[in-house]
Amino acid sequence: MAGTRPAMTLGRLGMTMGHGSSLQPDQVLAALWSEVALPADALDDVRLSGADPVLPSSFAVGTAAQTAIAASALAAATIGRLRGGPRQQVGVDMRHAAIEYHSERWLWVNDESAAGPWDKIAGTYPCGDGRWVLVHANFPHHRAGVLKLLGCDNDRAAVAAALLRRRAFEFEDEAAAAGLCVAAMRSFAEWDAHPQGRAVQSEPLIAITRIGDAPPQKLPSAERPLGGVRVLDLTRVIAGPVCGRTLAAHGADVLLITAPHLYNPQPLAIDTGRGKLSAQLDLRDDAARETLFDLLRGADIFVQGYRPGALAKFGLTPEQTARIRPGIVHVSLCAYGHTGPWSGRRGFDSLTQTASGFNAAEAQAAGQTAPKPLPVQALDHSSGYLMALGALAALHRRATIGGSWHVQVSLARTGHWIRNLGRVSGGLACHNPTRDEIADLLEESNSGFGRLSAVRHAAQMSATPVGWDRASVPPGTHAPRWP
Repeated sequence: MAGTRPAMTLGRLGMTMGHGSSLQPDQVLAALWSEVALPADALDDVRLSGADPVLPSSFAVGTAAQTAIAASALAAATIGRLRGGPRQQVGVDMRHAAIEYHSERWLWVNDESAAGPWDKIAGTYPCGDGRWVLVHANFPHHRAGVLKLLGCDNDRAAVAAALLRRRAFEFEDEAAAAGLCVAAMRSFAEWDAHPQGRAVQSEPLIAITRIGDAPPQKLPSAERPLGGVRVLDLTRVIAGPVCGRTLAAHGADVLLITAPHLYNPQPLAIDTGRGKLSAQLDLRDDAARETLFDLLRGADIFVQGYRPGALAKFGLTPEQTARIRPGIVHVSLCAYGHTGPWSGRRGFDSLTQTASGFNAAEAQAAGQTAPKPLPVQALDHSSGYLMALGALAALHRRATIGGSWHVQVSLARTGHWIRNLGRVSGGLACHNPTRDEIADLLEESNSGFGRLSAVRHAAQMSATPVGWDRASVPPGTHAPRWP
């Protein structure tokens, strides 16, 4: 990438490239790097290989995967260099990166696939007005709520019949008002005209905001770029957990905090739990909250994926965490954006894809009317690596100019970024790989669940190892304290 530094910031570009044209990965990476204002000369140290299409999609999914992973790894290398480590080269192959974007699919435990099936009523349905909705029912309480709303049995045919008596947008709003997870399928044009679509386009891809004063806090030297960096991880279900897993891959001490009453699909938890300590605290309990505050006082990075404002009742807003721990980097993830009328809505990757136009656009490219999802949870995985990138950019600022920092990423804004990468002519004809064909990208390890076979991290660094020193373990395996 030496000498390739386009003078643009893709994260804020308003344009969408036409079908069949897409940006080059080095352009995309340079724009991401400009977005977070890290030292420009680091781009000379990156080597990218491969080209789209690598997965069956009309979107540049491979480019998104390669550049987001490369940016997070380059940020880790930059932190390592800042604390006295060697300057080193970072390499990412696009095929490997795209496979890592589906790491949950390729996970095996004790020689058997760990990928769990979707709930039997989850998925897309036509409504009575001719439009489509996606029902997310993989969480038991979400499934129960949808069935109650529809007044039908837990049966796919019954749900289909009930939705044929509903109008898509009205049912979407009704479900949201009940705290449930349903999305009506829109085109890109419809999403861009929607108040939430307009709000998302006005937000930065990665917002990094100073939220408090603190003196510069330099990190001591360490063998790995993030050695000794403490990350408090309060996330579930792919995006946020991928952020923590990524930081752990470069040596950070990541402490995952869950609670027994919070549902967390085990296959996802196993895959994204690699490299992490795992403790449990129920924040509804006063003593548990005090324990978390003690952990926060010793943390460098705090990662959470709750809806905007949801942690206020626990005293964990960004500003509150900055008062508890001056110099904290507070990372927030949400589904539909941090501003706008839908900022408080619950959402997941599949819902955001449906609501924001991806499923309609992919269906049109495939010549079908039914919604067609992207081949991977690209909004989730991209957001996880962008969160890691933003966290490390903020950590760099803390070390050089001081302050407490708030990093914000949303699935919907990440989706807008992927749109801006352009479309891939003939991409849907690309072969979807088998497990045998990606065997060279897998590694085996022992874990608290048995013998794992899982995708290695796609980033390679010339001077420091990339990978996980800690095994994935069941929730609550460790005490809630720093090592």
